[in-house]
Formats: sequence, structure tokens, C-alpha cells
Amino acid sequence: MQNIIQSFCFNWLKSSYSPPTWAAAIGGVFVIVTLILSIYLLFEHLSAYKHPEEQKFLIGVILMVPCYAVESFVSLLNPSISVDVEILRDGYESFAMYCFGRYLVACLGGEDRTIEFMEREGRASSKTPLLDHGSERGIIQHHFPFNLLLKPWKLSQWVYQVIKFGIVQYMLIKAFTAILAVILEAFGVYCEGEFRWNCGYPYMAVVLNFSQSWALYCLVQFYSITKVELAHIKPLAKFLTFKSIVFLTWWQGIFIALFYDLGLLRSPIAQALQFQSSVQDFIICIEHRWASLLWFICMCSLQSRMS
Repeated sequence: MQNIIQSFCFNWLKSSYSPPTWAAAIGGVFVIVTLILSIYLLFEHLSAYKHPEEQKFLIGVILMVPCYAVESFVSLLNPSISVDVEILRDGYESFAMYCFGRYLVACLGGEDRTIEFMEREGRASSKTPLLDHGSERGIIQHHFPFNLLLKPWKLSQWVYQVIKFGIVQYMLIKAFTAILAVILEAFGVYCEGEFRWNCGYPYMAVVLNFSQSWALYCLVQFYSITKVELAHIKPLAKFLTFKSIVFLTWWQGIFIALFYDLGLLRSPIAQALQFQSSVQDFIICIEHRWASLLWFICMCSLQSRMS
């Protein structure tokens, strides 16, 4: 009961809070820039919709940028709904990761051709290097620390299914933890950003970290396997951009929560914004460089495919 009362008081404090005018103005400007770039890119894709099986998934990835920006700006203006906004933002992030994986598969000609490619490489008996670290052709050597737990994979349909499920499981766990976060928040025991044993936030942060790391690792392995076949779409730039948006944004939120909990976040900006969720939302709003980078990479790819 005490936790519920404390949660109610904290939410009431958040609901009566208004962000500084300068924060709302700066965040709003960057969000508008992000929306303009994203909408322009979407129209460019729709006007040259010649590869629907590929572009429909790429559009799903592109939409992550304006969704992040708008949701973070709304949360900045109204911190009382920061938990709900974070759930929506994280949910779309997991969907965007799925779309990115499906985009790469579509560029290979679909699931059937991807599986055929992996099985063909798995049957290869030559010692031609397939991966940069010099493993045998058709054999995936795992990176640290996964090599301590997993044996090398021989390319086959089974490997494709493992990679596919590794990406999908992140969507499922994200959905489950989102529902659980809403329930715990209602009982005042979620405690967003607080690292206490009687709060749900740190436990879910650990689970999501492992889930996200495995999903990203599966994407890394898929890129390593198919980078030669996907050379025509310049996958490295797209992969690094997407991984940076997902991975760095996640750890950015964790470090802000940790510094805030330890009392180390004492900058004038953090003090003015008062709530750690507002600090994270403000930073995401001004991180339009991700949108600019994604816009540039995708436009270069689109122009090369149209020529």
C-alpha cells in the first residue's frame, strides 16, 4: 500500500510538471527536422516502389526514427506518461529489428533462397574463407563470450531458424515485459530507472539486455554469413546505423538511470529537467543525427538501385 501511495504522489508530481521552455523549443525543432527528413525519404521510396518485398520492410525500419522522436517529445512534455511512451517506443524498436532482418532476407530473394544458400554453403567441402576471421567455408565460429557456450554452427536451415527465432524472441520478450511493466507500475513497484531489489525495473533491464544482445548477435552472424551476397545494397553501413540506433539508445537510457540513481547526474540541464525520463527524452529528441545518417545511407542505396 505504501508503494502505491508513493507511486501515486510521484505520478501526480509528474503530471503537474512542465518542462523548461528552452527544452520544449529545442526538442520541438529537432523533432520537426527529423519528421521532414523521414517523410521525404518515405515519399522517395513510395515514388520508386519497384521492389515491394524489400522496401516494405525498409519502410518499417525508417519509421522507427520519427516514432522515437515524436514519442520522446510527447513524453518530454508530459512526464507522467513516460512509462507508457517508453513501452510504445521499445515495442516499435523490436518490430523494427524484425523488419531489418526481413529486409536482408528479402534482398537475398526470400526465405527459400536464403535457406538454399545456407545449405549450399554448409555442404561445401572446400576451405575457402567465408568470414573475416578465417573460419572454414560453411562453418560459423562464434565470437566471445558466445564461443564459451556455443559450438561452431554448420550452415543449414537449422542455423537460419535459430537466427530468425533469435530476432523474433526479442519482440516476444519486449511485449511480455511491456505488459508486466504496466501491471507493476499500477502497484507502484516498477520504479522506472531505480536500481533497487524490490523494484521490477532492474530485473527487466537485465532480461531485456540479454534478449537484445542475443537478437543483435544473431543479426551480426547473419550479416557475416551473407555480406558477400548482399554487397549490392552495401549492408555494412545500414547494419552499423541500425545497430547504433538500437544499442546505443538502450545503453544511453541505462547509464542515465544509473547515474541518476547514484546522484552523479548533476548537470544544469539534468537539474532543470528534474526527471531522468525527461533527460532521456530530451537527448533522443535532439539526436536527429541518426535520422540524417539513415536518410543519407538509404538514399544512396535507393539511387544506386534505380540507376
